[in-house]
Amino acid sequence: MRHLLLTLAVLAPLAASQDRKSPTTRADSQTADWPQWRGPDRDGVAKGGGWSAEGREEALWKAEIGIGYSTVSIADGRLYTMGHDKDAEQDTVFCFDALTGEEIWRHEFAADTLAKMHIGGTLSTPSVGAGLVFVQGRFGKFLCLDAKTGKVRWSKDLGEKYKVKVPTWGLASSPLVLDDMVIANIGRLVAYAAKTGKRIWKTAKDYGFAYSTPVDVTYRKKACLAVFNGVGLLLLDKKNGKPVTSTFKWKTRYDVNAASPVPVGNDRFFISSGYGKGCALVAARGKGFKLLWENKEMRNHMSGCVFFDKHLYGFDESTVKCLDLEGEVKWSRRLGKGALVIADGKLVVLSQRGKLVIAKATPEEFSGISSTQVVSGGVCWTTPVVWRGLIYCRNSLGDLVCRDHRSTKRAR
Repeated sequence: MRHLLLTLAVLAPLAASQDRKSPTTRADSQTADWPQWRGPDRDGVAKGGGWSAEGREEALWKAEIGIGYSTVSIADGRLYTMGHDKDAEQDTVFCFDALTGEEIWRHEFAADTLAKMHIGGTLSTPSVGAGLVFVQGRFGKFLCLDAKTGKVRWSKDLGEKYKVKVPTWGLASSPLVLDDMVIANIGRLVAYAAKTGKRIWKTAKDYGFAYSTPVDVTYRKKACLAVFNGVGLLLLDKKNGKPVTSTFKWKTRYDVNAASPVPVGNDRFFISSGYGKGCALVAARGKGFKLLWENKEMRNHMSGCVFFDKHLYGFDESTVKCLDLEGEVKWSRRLGKGALVIADGKLVVLSQRGKLVIAKATPEEFSGISSTQVVSGGVCWTTPVVWRGLIYCRNSLGDLVCRDHRSTKRAR
């Protein structure tokens, strides 16, 4: 796979609202890094501020990384991502200098393309912690790499070991790094010691269809994992993987529940699925869940919602919407399928056709600030990432672009 680098030039997003943080603990991260799927607190909200919604005309740097949908993770100034080479039948994990785009290392491993009604390629996103990079392939290959060198520390073929029935579009869940533990979701959840690869626990049950990445929460003073699988939503004990609640059943066509569950306070969780299913707000009560409401106003096909200032922002199929916690639509704007994060009180949206749209994260109205075509070709279903005034976007063809949105003062 040929790497193309143009050295020419997203920021550190903002702290989550206190309302969101109080009932569902997260890592109390003060860093501007984005070390794993959906950021330092796994909520799609970036930390930091002081960047410009109007970026520079030219990209800061670009790279060709191979086909797929993996987004980027950033830690200690290094960017990690993945792509697939169809001809070589291999996936590649890349490490770049996040500022300059210089390639530092790459690690390749054999993998089929798995093109089913789309171009195929990588799905999950690398996760970084304790000087290590964790990668999960769509067939169950699980790798722990040295973050500095890319050398393999340990690896597991979870697909083979647990006889995983790979779902139609492949395993899409990203590794979840929590302190000294890393959790793999292959339908069955398995926890390992991050440094050694020694298994800590595995769930007794295979829940199947691992498209969604679990989220760490606190329920009744117990550290838990909120897991949204092909069957529905449940909470597991973080220490041993045992169920804390029964499963709230949520049946979707093709069993695709791909968006991570969103904690919204007071032991409540927002879940959403595409294929016409819709969304719901449920509350954990005792050993089960109570349905608070359900409607079809938000159908997250691939990209999940972000909870910010008592409102939910996300893609209802091809339309960006803002919902309140009663399920009422505050506004909508059709952009085509895409993905978004929130940084410094702004929506950072990448549309399916490669347009980067920045708008105010407010329930009053869709208030656009800027709109720029940043990548062309393929489709953009990958979540953009904001880090220290730089915004990273990619398309399914493997074009990774770094846009410079640093303020004039910071960019000097």
